[in-house]
Amino acid sequence: MNEANLSQDQPQAGNADRTSALFANMVVQQTNMALMFLGQVPHPESGQQIRDLDTARLFIDQLEMLEVKTKGNLDKREGGLLKQSLTALRMAFVEAANQEPSPPPKPAAESPTGQPAAASQKTKEAGSEPAAPASEAESRKKFSKKY
Repeated sequence: MNEANLSQDQPQAGNADRTSALFANMVVQQTNMALMFLGQVPHPESGQQIRDLDTARLFIDQLEMLEVKTKGNLDKREGGLLKQSLTALRMAFVEAANQEPSPPPKPAAESPTGQPAAASQKTKEAGSEPAAPASEAESRKKFSKKY
């Protein structure tokens, strides 16, 4: 009779291990997706860095929801993995949010002397006359477009 109890406990223990592994796998997948959208991990197919803070926030929010909904139901390893993942993601999110987005490439504009801006810059570097600084308002008027 003792053997019968052991054989009944083994499938339940195997199921608990499987469930624990599936939970850990899901946490790691969500973490990797968030890191990818934070620009920390390259896209697996294209190899390009992606930066989409809203989508990253969605994955972090999903993990936070899991933390709330599973409170008291996780073993130490599961809880530790979830807590560690959320801590790392929150720090990475703050860093990504504080980074300045890379400026778009500026179009080649002409300088007041009629030369392309690059040529004007070379003239400045060569030590010719310094260009008069344009006011910020004038600069915005020149380069703003109306749609």
